Amino acid sequence: QVQLVESGGGLVQAGGSLRLSCAASGRIFSSSYMGWFRQAPGKEREFVAGIWWSGGPMDYGDSVKGRFTISRDNAKSTVYLQMNSLKPEDTAVYYCAARSRFSVSYAYWGQGTQVTVSS
Repeated sequence: QVQLVESGGGLVQAGGSLRLSCAASGRIFSSSYMGWFRQAPGKEREFVAGIWWSGGPMDYGDSVKGRFTISRDNAKSTVYLQMNSLKPEDTAVYYCAARSRFSVSYAYWGQGTQVTVSS
């Protein structure tokens, strides 16, 4: 079993920055892939960024490329999402999720953290 706990959300003005954290515990393997997703009211869930625990290239959704950066700290079992140049359209609940390298589905999800960007 894997537990994921997000933190770091809040209210920020447009152009500002936030850093989200996702602390993982339980049987999280080095071969796991960690993703950040977001969902705004009335919209579908959207992939934001992803990274392998073992390293390698990061992946980003088109809407956040050049503004958001995903990183990990294996020693702390934590994945981060640095969000810069925030826009009102970035307002959403942000979720951390984990999947095995053998699956395309995310088996584990955090509870989410709210990010609100005011104009």
